[in-house]
Amino acid sequence: METAPAARRFPHKHMLAFAIDLARQAGQLLLDGLSRQRQIDLKSPYELVTDMDRASEELIVAAIRARFPDHAILAEESGGAFGDGRPTWLIDPIDGTNNYAHGFPFFSVSLALWDAGRPQVGVVFDPTRDELFTAQAGAGAFCNAQPLRVSRIGTLASALLSTGFPYDFGSRDDNNLREFSRVQARCQGVRRCGSAALDIAYVAMGRLEAHWEIGLKPWDTGAAALLLLEAGGRITDSAAAPWHPWSPRAVASNGLIHDELLEVLGWR
Repeated sequence: METAPAARRFPHKHMLAFAIDLARQAGQLLLDGLSRQRQIDLKSPYELVTDMDRASEELIVAAIRARFPDHAILAEESGGAFGDGRPTWLIDPIDGTNNYAHGFPFFSVSLALWDAGRPQVGVVFDPTRDELFTAQAGAGAFCNAQPLRVSRIGTLASALLSTGFPYDFGSRDDNNLREFSRVQARCQGVRRCGSAALDIAYVAMGRLEAHWEIGLKPWDTGAAALLLLEAGGRITDSAAAPWHPWSPRAVASNGLIHDELLEVLGWR
């Protein structure tokens, strides 16, 4: 998936407005709970889930089921699956849960509507900065209603990048540490911010030139991928093949440094 998908029959503006309202509601819920004591559970030794993850997801899922009972839902905490021929919502109620649990202000709400295997609507909301990233297929990408375009930096040496690490990095060899070392030595810097949805949104708006990561899930990238494509960027798997939400590795860039980055990563 290297070009923005064509607009389909969906009433995108209607769906986009619905997703924006939901993301803002969930974002306000997260802000209200940020300063309070949070209940934290472990899904794995280093993978957290908080009571606010569950509250945010419940708010979003309930609204979708009430408004669109025929739509399928795939959400981080409650699961689900892509619908057979049905529109499907990909939901990350807090992308950056570890940050949120520690009060570190870099997290987001990510909502995407997919149809026929393609993203049609994408919303990523950063409530701490009140930055609302939106996109609909064939109609562009925006942050707070301002159009987004990727940066024009054309070399890795002049680029600022971001990455992330899998939660189980301590028990696997392909944990991104070698790749991080190689790329860090060849660019102006690599940031590890903790919300892949926001990282890719930053590539879409030109704050970063690229983001790569191992072990992402469909709800991490479903909305941000559309933002990037609509802003003129490129997203592939590690072999430069078209990306899809289940790609085990994702490389998102402004397009200009994409091939060079893949070479330095050693993934080609």
